[in-house]
Amino acid sequence: MPLVTITVCKPKSAEFKSLILDTVHVALQHVGVPATDKFQRVLELDAEDFRFDTGYPDVAGARNTDFVLIEILWSLGRSVKVKKEFLSFLMQEFSKKNIQPENVMLVFKETQWENWSFAGGRLLHT
Repeated sequence: MPLVTITVCKPKSAEFKSLILDTVHVALQHVGVPATDKFQRVLELDAEDFRFDTGYPDVAGARNTDFVLIEILWSLGRSVKVKKEFLSFLMQEFSKKNIQPENVMLVFKETQWENWSFAGGRLLHT
């Protein structure tokens, strides 16, 4: 169950936020996440509250105010191969939609199954 959080600078349109989140969800489905497994949130911050370097590390060019930080919290155990496939597909999709891949930073966070309670205080996989 991935929990997807995007952080962006204000102001961003509902269309921009949906474009990012929908594209991430399609990429997650590409690597085997069910279509119904959708848990997403947006943090839209003033520039003073979202600080980032425009070129560090490894940026070809410079980030701008359309910079998107994507965090994906999911269960432990996905291989680097799956992560690379996800990233490759996602960046291709962003390029098709005129989102500059160099303006996107993605962080995978992993947790064990016993750290998820999806509803009712139940731990499903323990």
